[in-house]
Amino acid sequence: MAKKKEAANNAAALGTQMLRQPAEVLYADELEALIAADRDDRPQGWRMSPRAVLTYIVGGKAGGKEITPKYIGHQRLVEIAISTLVTDRALLLIGEPGTAKSWLSEHLTAAITGDSAKVVQGTAGTTEEQIRYTWNYAMLIANGPSPEALIRSPIFRAMESGSIARFEEITRCASEVQDAMISLLSEKRLAIPELSIEVAAARGFSLIATANTRDRGVNDMSAALKRRFNIIVLPTPKELETEIDIVKRRVAELAASLELRAEVPTDEAIEKVVTIFRELRTGQTLDGKSKIKTPSGVLSTAEAISLLTNSMALAGHFGSGTIAADDIAAGLQGAIVKDEEKDHSVWQEYLKNVMKKRGAAWRDLYQACSDQAD
Repeated sequence: MAKKKEAANNAAALGTQMLRQPAEVLYADELEALIAADRDDRPQGWRMSPRAVLTYIVGGKAGGKEITPKYIGHQRLVEIAISTLVTDRALLLIGEPGTAKSWLSEHLTAAITGDSAKVVQGTAGTTEEQIRYTWNYAMLIANGPSPEALIRSPIFRAMESGSIARFEEITRCASEVQDAMISLLSEKRLAIPELSIEVAAARGFSLIATANTRDRGVNDMSAALKRRFNIIVLPTPKELETEIDIVKRRVAELAASLELRAEVPTDEAIEKVVTIFRELRTGQTLDGKSKIKTPSGVLSTAEAISLLTNSMALAGHFGSGTIAADDIAAGLQGAIVKDEEKDHSVWQEYLKNVMKKRGAAWRDLYQACSDQAD
């Protein structure tokens, strides 16, 4: 018992030293409360029931513990995602950048298995070995192929342990890498010819993949691979208030995690940033009266969170500790003007035709943005 307590204390101490704590560490108290209060049936390999996983994701109560919402959006989509993972089908979350695909994927895995770290990050350089296995070549040369020389991929480890692996940005991978997933998801077996064995996935194994609709043309998934997934499209927040709530919660969480020295942005500052992003993203003002040119960037909810967090860092280290218009303006310039030739004129037009006309409440931010844009 003493050893278990010491191990838990060591893990907690290590967690406080991490730059970014995984969900299962950051929300360990909520997960423990949900597991303790859970009275529903649990699928094999799951730490809690599907209903408890839903409470963890959308918020609620577990005993006397308040469970904070991790995903603010359509609850039915979360229910479908959880139900998919109960079956033997893989789950694919797709949507615009910043629609919380990776965030939801991580939290689902943390709640179900307690380990969200079995991740393959899809890039143009991802190889087939990174989703299957590779070898410790020193041991391979010395002793030949052996289980000890085998280096298992995150998906391999998830198959062995009957847990969930994550595959981020699957459409950024080359076609041959995507094709290698077809047999894994169909047969739930991984062949190792060098050892003349096949590894069968243990019950509880599944995969959560994410794909960005803006990168659809990079390496579009084949129809055969899509059939192996249950696909859920995560929408961008429809209401201004919903997006403001998401940004407000995440900025406060990041500020606490990073121990930023500035005050959390006011509701007014958050509303202004979200308003600018929504208008430039949709190509019209919120009241629908004026059309606006759109920049080349996405201007997602995630970018708004990043902008405000960076503004806090500026204010904390180089300002008064309270976010000023100058701090926000510095971030807006970088977030919006991604392509200097096209985006600079779009931003200038927005400043003159929209922001300038909004009166005294916007004057400080308009002036600071104009100074940055000149």
